Amino acid sequence: MTVSHTPTTTPPTTSTPGSAHLPPAGWHPGSWQDRPAAQQPDWPDPRVLRRTTEALALQPPLVLPDEILGLRRELAGVAAGEGFLLQAGDCAERFASCTEDDVRGKLRVILQLAILLTFGAGLPVVKVGRIAGQFGKPRSRPTETVDGVELPAFRGDIVNGPEFTPEARRPDAERLLRGYHHSSAALNVLRALTLGGFADLDQVHAWNQEFVRRSAAGRRYEKAADDITWALRFMSACGVDTGAQPELHQARLYTSHEALLPHYEQALTRYDENRRAWFDTSAHLVWIGDRTRQLDGAHVELLSGIANPLGIKVGPSTAPDELRALCERLDPHRTPGRLVLISRMGAGRVGDLLPPLLRAVGDAGHLPVWTCDPMHGNTFVSDSGYKTRRLSDITAEVTDFFAAHAREGTHPGGVHLELTGDDVTECLGGDLDEVVDETLGTRYETACDPRLNAAQSLELAFRMGDILRAHLGGPA
Repeated sequence: MTVSHTPTTTPPTTSTPGSAHLPPAGWHPGSWQDRPAAQQPDWPDPRVLRRTTEALALQPPLVLPDEILGLRRELAGVAAGEGFLLQAGDCAERFASCTEDDVRGKLRVILQLAILLTFGAGLPVVKVGRIAGQFGKPRSRPTETVDGVELPAFRGDIVNGPEFTPEARRPDAERLLRGYHHSSAALNVLRALTLGGFADLDQVHAWNQEFVRRSAAGRRYEKAADDITWALRFMSACGVDTGAQPELHQARLYTSHEALLPHYEQALTRYDENRRAWFDTSAHLVWIGDRTRQLDGAHVELLSGIANPLGIKVGPSTAPDELRALCERLDPHRTPGRLVLISRMGAGRVGDLLPPLLRAVGDAGHLPVWTCDPMHGNTFVSDSGYKTRRLSDITAEVTDFFAAHAREGTHPGGVHLELTGDDVTECLGGDLDEVVDETLGTRYETACDPRLNAAQSLELAFRMGDILRAHLGGPA
């Protein structure tokens, strides 16, 4: 496998049976720079930006084409109704959270949710973390005003600092290189944990935390863990050598982040000589946000030429014709596993807004993975002044998402969650020391948007498992 930043052979101009992805005519990794780019920092020194991106371009890839294409194959199975995608993790990662303990905590809750969905619905679960690169965030306003002082908005550790000072809020291009190194550190921990025994199904009880175990969802999880342990014992008694089955002792976790900063993504986009295709080696999957999905914009242009699986956030303002045009631009060859369409409508709106989009995409011959982001359409500011979400609204949007697919005869392919393995108090609701408005400030630790804590995540996973099993015609 040879990965280079510049092709040494002429890239193909027509599709070939072995090609991973054919970029559109005239595309190259820097062609996005001729397009308007939304949600970009006002980098103060172009020379520093150029020097940093040149240094990034010399760094090793964070992920490899074989891994990227492996995810695309698994997503093709999900699109065909043979799996379920769990994409989950931090709203905005902090550089300081790229430690073994923090990465372990995020992986723990993702594994818990995945095993509940697999055990409950009988479908393989493709696990993709919002991890090892989700350092940037789009903002509704470019500036923030406090006590009459206006400063640039905090756009994530990869751009500036959260402290409300002119020095911290000044965009710093050198943070792009720091983002790369922190992503590399988090990936190293993830690989060690997923291959080194932490993901072993024999550890299914150990994944539970004490504060979760005290909740009704935690106790239900322990019962499911008992059933899994007994099933493994039964298989062994029947002569199955469970120790020789790597799937029972390791986990495959792919990485993803929003491709918000095209300078960063371009620097890590490399040409693979063997596959004669371009890959963004910053993550296995990258997505375009609801604020950056302009058809003629820089983000769509950049991602149109890479072979990675691509996500598109689909908000309530998305028109069927617009989504169909985006799918045509990003997936003209109708490649299985290429597109993940992430619906984020808000509770109570899915039933009206989603079906026309399902029909528009399906009628055009695309077979994407449809997933539900029940977080971003349900955010509001509470009476106490905290940005928050209700677990009941999140659950309602997931329920309506499944119902819409059932009516249209399509496969509800997954869920996209912002969560943490910690005992935070950022979202309202839950059966363990229910988070109410008065207690939001107890452990409100997010760098941007509110996240589900581990107990709330388990509650949602049980609900999803029940809905998915019913959707597939399984036993109640």
